[in-house]
Amino acid sequence: MQFYKERILNAAQLKRLSEHKYSCTSASILDAWLQPWWCWLVSKTPLWLAPNLITILGLIINIVTTLILVWYSPDAKSDPPRWACFLCALGVFIYQSLDAIDGKQARRTGSQSPLGELFDHGCDSISTVFIAVGACTAVRLGEYPTWMFFQCFCAMTLFYCAHWQAYVTGTLKMGRIDVTEAQYSIILIHLVSAILGPQIWSVQMPWLGRPWALAVSTSCFAAQGHFVYDFAHTFQVRGCGKNGSTVAGTSILSPVIPFSLVVVPAFIIFQKSESLVYETHPILYILTFGMVAAKVTNRLVVAHMTKSEMQYYDWSLLGPAMLFLNQYFNNAIPEYYVLWLANIWVCVDLVRYCGQICTEICEHLKIHLFKIPFPPPASPPHDRNVTSDSSDKSEDSEVDSDAAPLLNNNTVSA
Repeated sequence: MQFYKERILNAAQLKRLSEHKYSCTSASILDAWLQPWWCWLVSKTPLWLAPNLITILGLIINIVTTLILVWYSPDAKSDPPRWACFLCALGVFIYQSLDAIDGKQARRTGSQSPLGELFDHGCDSISTVFIAVGACTAVRLGEYPTWMFFQCFCAMTLFYCAHWQAYVTGTLKMGRIDVTEAQYSIILIHLVSAILGPQIWSVQMPWLGRPWALAVSTSCFAAQGHFVYDFAHTFQVRGCGKNGSTVAGTSILSPVIPFSLVVVPAFIIFQKSESLVYETHPILYILTFGMVAAKVTNRLVVAHMTKSEMQYYDWSLLGPAMLFLNQYFNNAIPEYYVLWLANIWVCVDLVRYCGQICTEICEHLKIHLFKIPFPPPASPPHDRNVTSDSSDKSEDSEVDSDAAPLLNNNTVSA
């Protein structure tokens, strides 16, 4: 089809991308404790291993372990095997660790580039969906489909809002309790399911008469509410663009429209389904809309890095449109089949988009995606970001390592 052949980025966008400087602030609690582990791990990583290869390897492990878990509980209601929960905990741990060292490896091999930041955030947008689905499956939240819906879509929304904030302010901001803390909380949830069995989450809490699964979900909403409160402060200050606009000079409210085109149809289709397609196949439903959310988030990251206006329409929205139109015509095709068709469409479109944009950036910057284009030095120079507890989020930071905040180490790679 013709739209597959069109270039995504024009010459001006590619020029601005090559001039992009990564900016991030963080006050994460766990990052300080995990720095020694990350530094040791990257010191054992071969110098020939490209940072983006580290990132994609972690994502693949996370996806595979999550799919194994949901294979045994496709409705998030039945008990998955304990070993599958442990495997999923291990998958999240490996993903988090590899995601934390790719930026260190980039600086260690001198292969930093804007593509690394984009590639890392793109993988994070996908992993967010699978981590949320895995956590809901481990606690059997499918018994409460509405809670599961809001829990998963809250995770996607918060990830989008973090980059929306960066699009407005020019800086990705992470708080005291952020992505690292969330990932390790989910690892703990999987370990509890692996040790005590997934049925433990159905046990009623003393005095409250509610299962522990809802207690965990409620605590997650409390943490997410704290982030939303911090995010709301973004609109009390002017953006970093002209006249208080975004980095692209657009309205600071403009990113709400593309994501609304994902979340609102997902909720409407869920509510209007006569065959209860979501309640019957919650994981397939969330993965389908989650990949659409990942695609829209990737477009927001690209818009930020290229200082461009974000387009509202996206080809991946045809997936939700299939379900919507099928309901409009009184389910001319069984919704389950349409859901699978939509899932295949959005996954293919996401892979096509990510592959094409990486190819265009690689051609412009004259680099390789999964290969370091030059042999690393036999004795690489001392990298204070690898051997100290200083910031790892931005290769451009020149602040003293003792004074710099400890940042999440997962975004700058080759």
